[in-house]
Amino acid sequence: MVATTTNRGREVEIAAGRRILSGILNVPPGAAGVVAFAHGSGSGRFSPRNRFVARVLEEGGLATLLLDLLEEEEAEDRHKVFDIELLAERLQSAADYLKEASETHALRLGFFGASTGAGAALVAAARNSSAVGAVVSRGGRPDLAQTYLPAVCAPTLLIVGGNDAVVIELNERAYRQLRCPKEMVVVPGATHLFEEPGTLEEVARLARQWFVRYLTVK
Repeated sequence: MVATTTNRGREVEIAAGRRILSGILNVPPGAAGVVAFAHGSGSGRFSPRNRFVARVLEEGGLATLLLDLLEEEEAEDRHKVFDIELLAERLQSAADYLKEASETHALRLGFFGASTGAGAALVAAARNSSAVGAVVSRGGRPDLAQTYLPAVCAPTLLIVGGNDAVVIELNERAYRQLRCPKEMVVVPGATHLFEEPGTLEEVARLARQWFVRYLTVK
């Protein structure tokens, strides 16, 4: 595991089997929890949307790990992009890293998943229920974790855009299968990527509120 410090945080490399995952870890002073990001297809640790959400979480006293679940050449393979089991295993490797890192080992862990990354986050949460304190999905595909949903124990927030009809339906189905503390919020006027004015800010506000509520419990 290799780490270098930049003005964006600490760039880290995380072993995941034979692969090395790249990430950016930012730990604000006095952080009360840590959130690992699982990006969707075609995205990565430099995603402007997830970097914006990460900054808002950091302002709320939470550490963040922006992560590439696939190496660069893997991201061109559509099979791997939608291999939720593989993505969940990679996310678990990141969770293991956070439990070992000196700055984050004592912090409660949350997952923030976008698109297909939300499915991976829910699978990883179901597999490691004792270690994951909360999950937030942004425009996610929780249906891709369908067989795992009843086993998720971590409080889960599903955020979808009001103009993203197909994803709303998929989230409603997944919501009914979840047995954990849960909430689903539809952001009015938002499409899948939350590019409309004020919509991503609302996502970040909701996510911060959820993670602060469940990751900072003593």
